[in-house]
Amino acid sequence: MAGVLITGFEPFGGETVNPSWEVVKQLDGMIIRGQQVVAKQLPCVFGEALTVLKAALETYQPRLTIAVGQAGGRVDITVERVAINVDDARIPDNRGQQPIDEPIVANGPAACFSTLPIKAIVSALRQQGIPASVSQTAGT
Repeated sequence: MAGVLITGFEPFGGETVNPSWEVVKQLDGMIIRGQQVVAKQLPCVFGEALTVLKAALETYQPRLTIAVGQAGGRVDITVERVAINVDDARIPDNRGQQPIDEPIVANGPAACFSTLPIKAIVSALRQQGIPASVSQTAGT
């Protein structure tokens, strides 16, 4: 059991590191406000990332899950408002797959909105001197 499950991704697109994993792996095993943190690395492979995430959710049954990703070129932490139910890859994944306009969850909703207070999170980050903003979507 974990209080918090935090995920990052393996390197992709020819990179040797992925900042999302480099950051979250440092939290693995920590106790923060009485909650044990478990960090898991997700593969950059369409379909497989969701399978690994679901297995971790089942294994650890966390109270909170935080999924961290890399968005090259962004200058701050962006808290996502909406997850779109479509894979539309700009570049191939780590297995060479490059889906175009494919649903992630067949017959699922078009999108899922965050249930977190994203504006309050951004405000709290900024108050700590951490550059942050709201992103309306993580993209496809």
